Amino acid sequence: MRDVMIACDFADKEELNLFLNKMGEEKPFLKIGMELFYREGAPLVRELKNKGYKIFLDLKLHDIPNTVYKAMKNLGKLGVDITNVHAGGGIEMMKAAKRGLNEGGSKDAKLIAVTILTSLDDNAVKNELGINLSAKEAVKKYAENAAKAGLDGIVCSPYEACIAKDLNLISVTPGIRLEGDSVGDQKRVATPSFAKEQGSDYIVVGRSITGSENPLEAYLKCKKEFLN
Repeated sequence: MRDVMIACDFADKEELNLFLNKMGEEKPFLKIGMELFYREGAPLVRELKNKGYKIFLDLKLHDIPNTVYKAMKNLGKLGVDITNVHAGGGIEMMKAAKRGLNEGGSKDAKLIAVTILTSLDDNAVKNELGINLSAKEAVKKYAENAAKAGLDGIVCSPYEACIAKDLNLISVTPGIRLEGDSVGDQKRVATPSFAKEQGSDYIVVGRSITGSENPLEAYLKCKKEFLN
């Protein structure tokens, strides 16, 4: 099940294609987030699926249950492999999202919940979000709610991957950097090998690959560290 996802945080389709052309025969699991989706929309997702790419559509839906249900029903028509909501929307919202995804035609797609962003640390969780828990404790609470809602997994840092495993959920863990790379705007970061040790199912790697002079080499290095 384990795999390496590439965070495709590009400005537009042209930038994405320039990057993919550097990947040779490799067809990595692609994470399409807000930046690219809001520019290119559903046609890009369909095109990538038709080319044989696996897609994690990372839009983090977070609204009232009925709105999320209707939105997810539309996203369900795209045939993505994984998509997500924000666990902060509550159990009923997550249940509505699951129902919408299924009714949209993506019964095989995995629905996961974002817990605490890897750009946040204990201080931000307590003093900015007003949650009187550590980041790890907050992740656990959100993960328990995701399990109750019938979701397939969570997004968390590698440091909380064990929480997902204990709840029989898959873990998608961003904030991955190769040894020596800049952490950028992330706080709870880790290497691919550390994520493997912690039990991550999927790692999401962005700038360590997309910002590399040789992205194919960087991608293969991440795969070697995480999958072997």
